[in-house]
Amino acid sequence: MSIDTIVFFTLAISSIISAILVITRRSPIMSVVYLVLNFLILAVIYLTLQAQFIAVIQVIVYAGAIMVLFLFVVMLLNLGKEEALTEKITYKKRVAVGLVVVMLVQIIVGIMMSDSKFTRHIAPNAEQIGTVEGIGKMLFTQYLFPFEVTSVLLLAAIIGAVVLAKKRIDG
Repeated sequence: MSIDTIVFFTLAISSIISAILVITRRSPIMSVVYLVLNFLILAVIYLTLQAQFIAVIQVIVYAGAIMVLFLFVVMLLNLGKEEALTEKITYKKRVAVGLVVVMLVQIIVGIMMSDSKFTRHIAPNAEQIGTVEGIGKMLFTQYLFPFEVTSVLLLAAIIGAVVLAKKRIDG
């Protein structure tokens, strides 16, 4: 086993544990903290895949802006008593736990039975693809038309939203 494989599995297990902690914590604030941890672990996984730009965007957009928004929503909700939020174990939860166990068994069997000849290798130019320069070159050369179509669609949506908002104010 190579060091890359060990690092990946360590990060993957850490990500799974933090995701489980997000949904099992009683305190919404602690759930948000573990979600930030999960986003940071995913950013490190992107770094190991030589996708530096996506890793930086992961930290800035998700761990930064989105999580601040989540935290404000949690604070504004002011959930109060935790007893009102508790649920009893129903047959649906038991079925869900059973399906999770079946899925985990399938994943473990799939990993055990996988052949090493089918493993994916990183492209030789992977270090250039994940950089801002590489993404910019691809975006403005090979994907210029879809980029421009998307920008026109977004402009039309913004104009439509302004027109609808203006009618409500005038109206």
